[in-house]
Amino acid sequence: MSHQAIGVEMPKPVLLVEDLTVSFDGFKAVNNLTMYIDPNEVRVVIGPNGAGKTTVLDLICGKTRATSGKIQFKGKELMGMSEHAIVHAGVGRKFQTPSIYENLTVFENLEMSFPRGRSVFGALFFKRTPDVIDRVKAIAAEIFLTDMLDQTADLLSHGQKQWLEIGMLLMQDPELVMLDEPVAGMSVSEREKTALLIRKICEGRSVLVIEHDMEFVKTIADKVTVLHQGQILAEGKMEDVQSNPKVIEVYLGH
Repeated sequence: MSHQAIGVEMPKPVLLVEDLTVSFDGFKAVNNLTMYIDPNEVRVVIGPNGAGKTTVLDLICGKTRATSGKIQFKGKELMGMSEHAIVHAGVGRKFQTPSIYENLTVFENLEMSFPRGRSVFGALFFKRTPDVIDRVKAIAAEIFLTDMLDQTADLLSHGQKQWLEIGMLLMQDPELVMLDEPVAGMSVSEREKTALLIRKICEGRSVLVIEHDMEFVKTIADKVTVLHQGQILAEGKMEDVQSNPKVIEVYLGH
């Protein structure tokens, strides 16, 4: 896409969400939500339980169908696309519980996620070519599992399993990575490493994170969106959001 030089042009958002609404039996879980995520941005969505945070990820990745509104990724409308097509377009998502293959090694888990190995046909004729091996090793280094490549995944700690699943996403090289509570249940040192990992992931791609741990949010977020009852209550830098009276009221009121 060519950017015409008219003064300083703002980068086009990677993800554009406008007037997004989804109703379940008349209850609006997400209500008229508008949000723009920029290239290389780490956006963290926070809010009390039931605010609609996970539903927003479900809508973006096609797991749930919106009632109205639009979701565009790099200018392409995602609404109406299948989950598989959305992944193919460059949107990767990690759920709260890791879905890894416990009986396979770390290497095999990563290898399985290489785009060529995704289809049944691809998996049958999948060759462990140098480009696959290089990619696995590069991702393993990023997710702190270089020394664990030959271990079966069931031997990993909870935090390492979370990293492995993030690595499986990165193998597909998505341009938008969505993580649902990535540090839940992690030790302090694992949280610190995960913060480093997320800051590194956003070099060259955008990251959308749902999180409860405020200290963790502070270390990773470029921008924070506060959801309450399916609507945006506040948005901006963490320090501005934290001192916002409406946000304080919602959090202290719960």
